[in-house]
Amino acid sequence: MSEGRVFLSAAWRDLVMLNYAVDPTLLHRHVPAGTELDSFGGNTYVSMVGFRFLNTKLLGTLPIPFHVDFLEVNLRFYVRRKAGAEERRGVVFISEIVPRSAIAATARLVYGENYISLPMKHDVKMGGFNVTAEYQWKLGGQWCSLSAEATGRSELPVSGSLEQFITEHYWGYSKQSAGGCVEYRVTHEPWQVWTASSAALAGDCSALYGAELASAVTKQPDSAFIAKGSPVIVHKGTKLR
Repeated sequence: MSEGRVFLSAAWRDLVMLNYAVDPTLLHRHVPAGTELDSFGGNTYVSMVGFRFLNTKLLGTLPIPFHVDFLEVNLRFYVRRKAGAEERRGVVFISEIVPRSAIAATARLVYGENYISLPMKHDVKMGGFNVTAEYQWKLGGQWCSLSAEATGRSELPVSGSLEQFITEHYWGYSKQSAGGCVEYRVTHEPWQVWTASSAALAGDCSALYGAELASAVTKQPDSAFIAKGSPVIVHKGTKLR
């Protein structure tokens, strides 16, 4: 895949990342063909992630009026795939929420991703010693929220840490309804993170994720942090047979 084949460029900022060790059987039906579940320390993880999607441009150069800056909340897990001598480690999205219907429709059409459009709002405070971020979405007439709080200075994750495992998967895989999957590369610099002193997911998510996964992510997370984020390039996808 050519590094020059850019589908989208943007900045992903102020990421709240809540991570949960789950029974891998909960994810088997979501694993795209040609990939297998990735793990860390013998555990299989899913992550609830909320962030700001900023300065968005199609093909790296074309801003879309009224769709340049927006929010996203997603539930994702981690896979790997052998490509010759290379092991590609990637992310699969179970559900992605954005506030703009045109963005959701485009992502479903181009990549087959599980995007939906819902009302959203956020509150991020990154100045000073205290760092807080909260992302909310309205589902079934009620607001759900994803939040974290941290103190001190951000740092690059320690090599071999869970934080590095979560943040440094540089491929995306999308299971296709007609079979196979789409593989695409995501490039960005390593992210500095704050370890969260408190974090929570509030609200009923069963309509989005099903009862079992919703139950798994509404418990206390096994790890939680806030990532600064960076500019990101999403490359055009390739269909895998």
